[in-house]
Amino acid sequence: QVQLVESGGGLVQAGGSLTLSCTASRNIFNSKVMAWYRQAPGKRRELVAAVTAGGRPNYPDDMKGRFTISRDNTKATVSLQMHDLRPEDTAVYYCNSPPLIETGLSDYWGQGTQVTVSS
Repeated sequence: QVQLVESGGGLVQAGGSLTLSCTASRNIFNSKVMAWYRQAPGKRRELVAAVTAGGRPNYPDDMKGRFTISRDNTKATVSLQMHDLRPEDTAVYYCNSPPLIETGLSDYWGQGTQVTVSS
């Protein structure tokens, strides 16, 4: 069974923090690299952070500094700590596996978790 369940989103004031969590089915989690993406209204989905099976994080240049991704391989979970949130961080956040999604091997996405940052 293919499953991704994201949680932890909510409404927060600018400057605040949130921690998102994702539980993945093993057939997704075992593809090694996991990542968080986000999609704001009217915009394309974009990569926020990725983490290798060994726990090494990778962030796009414009995401560095305020986000920290981590994973628990025993629980098949991936977390995203977000600090100093800004209104432009408002989006639905999703987790997924880049090796599956970006190669077209899978088009499955979970329901995501909404993050809303008020000014």
